[in-house]
Amino acid sequence: MKTAIKTIFLLAPLFSIFVASATAGQPVYPVKVSENKRYFVDQNGNPVFWLGTTQWQIFREYTLEEARTILERTKSKGFVFVQAMLMGVGDGTAPNVYGQKPWINNDPLTPNEAYFKNVDSVIRIARENNVVFSVTLYHQRYRKYITLKNARTWAKWLARRYRNVPNIVWSMTPEAKRQFVPILRELAAGLREGDGGQHLITFKPDPAPYSSSFIHDENWLDFNSMQTWNGVKLIYPMVTKDYNLKPVKPVLMAEGAYEAGSEYGFAVTPLWIRRQAYYSYLAGAHHTYGHNDSWRVLPTWKKALDAPGAFQMGVLKKIFMAREEWWYLVPDQSILASGGRTDGDVLNLAARHKDGKWIMVYLGSKASFSINMNKITSGNKVSAFWINARTGDSVSIGSLSNKAVESFSTPNGWEDALLILETPGR
Repeated sequence: MKTAIKTIFLLAPLFSIFVASATAGQPVYPVKVSENKRYFVDQNGNPVFWLGTTQWQIFREYTLEEARTILERTKSKGFVFVQAMLMGVGDGTAPNVYGQKPWINNDPLTPNEAYFKNVDSVIRIARENNVVFSVTLYHQRYRKYITLKNARTWAKWLARRYRNVPNIVWSMTPEAKRQFVPILRELAAGLREGDGGQHLITFKPDPAPYSSSFIHDENWLDFNSMQTWNGVKLIYPMVTKDYNLKPVKPVLMAEGAYEAGSEYGFAVTPLWIRRQAYYSYLAGAHHTYGHNDSWRVLPTWKKALDAPGAFQMGVLKKIFMAREEWWYLVPDQSILASGGRTDGDVLNLAARHKDGKWIMVYLGSKASFSINMNKITSGNKVSAFWINARTGDSVSIGSLSNKAVESFSTPNGWEDALLILETPGR
């Protein structure tokens, strides 16, 4: 029998179950990997929810006041991580808005102090806003200048400069080809020599949709990152593959289709943005959002900071963090007795607390499905409700038994939906 909708109420009361590190006033840096290697923690071991955004050009194409605007409004949406290219998009030699190039004579071994003082200031503004930068110190387009010969020295200088700056994660962006492994190793060695392991290291292959798992066994690689470009259908299989690798490492879906993007051959709507994010998290990964106007630095970049998808990522974060011990999420498609879908662009995915305290199901479009209620193993009764992923509004279903299979249909008129099942009182 399909469950009936009984009452409607706003989601806000559900947002009260936060860990200390996630509150606005508590710093989340320096970020480390959790003991079980699935998520991130702050300096006190408190879980940190990785919700990222991309501002690739923030060190080069914006004034300090514009950077402040970006970071303050980014923080207000709930983003805590910002991915940026240290020398900006291109070959690494273009000057910033103040006319300063990163390197004197385009030589990474003669860094330009004026350029990096501006970088220092942007990172300091981020720290004031409790924002962590994932800094890309190498992109495959920089290869003419950062080479196997100078990579270690360049990375060591950089890591020494920022050794005591806590709100940094290091990243690199090669092509997904074995020929780049030697330079990645040199860069990683330089970072470790320069900061003594103070900061995490990852990398995200580009341009092809791929995961950093192609060198998963490298000891310096603290967590896997991937980009799927326009392939939303790639998120679930790519994340699942990385999630199941040994040794266990966190997984980040670091770059998908950008909201309002112009290069994909289809409209990247807020719904598309939500699907990318929920697919990432429910498959066991973390996620980074992006907007077309920001990475291209279009005249509309400031308006894009308040795009619908950005707001809806904040809604997503609150939904997850309202679950007790959200960091113990385990992907589990066996929760869905029927109606599950893991192939294609429109998916129906499920995950649960490791001890069965709650279940979350995301439906990428209107759907009818059924749930194995015995996956809730704490208590005999289950509190059930819908959440509209677009608005955050919640609809109560009521109390259900956890002894049978229950059937559900998403509420009429919703583009996508979340079903939450949890023990009452949680």
